[in-house]
This record gives sequence, C-alpha cells and structure tokens, in this order.
Amino acid sequence: MDQERVKKLVRELIIEVGEDPTREGLRETPERIANMYREIFGGYDSDSELSVQFSEDSDVVIARDIQFYSMCEHHMLPFYGKIHIAYSPNGRVFGISKLVRLVEKYSKRLQIQERLTKNIADELHSQGVKGVVVLADAEHLCMKMRGVRNDATLSSSAFRGIYENKEEKAGIISLLRNRASDLSL
Repeated sequence: MDQERVKKLVRELIIEVGEDPTREGLRETPERIANMYREIFGGYDSDSELSVQFSEDSDVVIARDIQFYSMCEHHMLPFYGKIHIAYSPNGRVFGISKLVRLVEKYSKRLQIQERLTKNIADELHSQGVKGVVVLADAEHLCMKMRGVRNDATLSSSAFRGIYENKEEKAGIISLLRNRASDLSL
C-alpha cells in the first residue's frame, strides 16, 4: 500500500466532506488513517502458515470465540464478531495460533462475511483434514449506523469434508454451540 498516496486521498476526502484538513484536530488524520489501513488491510500480504502442524490425532478439535474485525466491501464500514472452527484431523493438528492467524488473514481485507467463512473453511480443508466447520457470528456497522439501522446479527457457516453429511453436520453444530462444561463427553 502506498502510504503517501493514501494520505493525499484522505486529505482530499476531508476537504470533500466540508472540513479543513489544516484544522488542529485533522492535521494528523491522513497519516493516522494511512497507518490504520496498513494494519486493518494487512490480510492481503498475510500467509497463514498452516503447514506448521503437529503429529497428533483427535476426533475433533474445536476453537471457539476467535475474535475478528473486518471491513465490509460494500460500504467500507466495519463488521466484527466471533468465529468458531471445528475440524477433524487426519493425524496432524494445527496450533491454536495458526487458526487465529488464518482468521486474521481473511478478515483483514475488504470482505463479506459469507466469503470470509468460506475462505477459512476452504484453506483448512485444503490441508488434508477429514472435515471442517466454520461458523461466524457478526455485527455489521453498515447495517447498524446507516440504511435500515438495525441491530441484527448475521450468522454464516461453511461445511467441508465429512461435515457435509447431514448427521455429522447436526452433531458438530451441537458441539460448537455448546460450551465444554455443558457437554457430557
């Protein structure tokens, strides 16, 4: 990303909305926004490094409540929430930080929630696991602060491999939606 060009564009935008970019509170805004964009859109340059795995087998691995923040590609306003991932390993497991980094890789882009969910599931499934489920729950500022001005939450899901089977899908959704303390394993 060309930081200097972003600063110039933000300065022009400040002028277009009717403000003075030389005003004290706005003088450093173009630089702050350029730095922020480099951070929140860092997913384009990210590599999730899922190749780092450990020899271990398990029936299912579940990572709940992975926080994410993304930007709606339609209005460039934030949407944010939590992603829950379940996968059935094939003799190898991923470190939890790899799953968090994978979520960051795809969330730090101009995005829609449905594609975010699909991209995460596709990449995990491409690593040879038996099955993957990704559930995402998010709030969208593009809907809360403009347009319909509603507080609805959007949920999206993606199922790959063994979890595309109706019975397996029902069981894994139940596991994902319940807390470990509520489960009788």
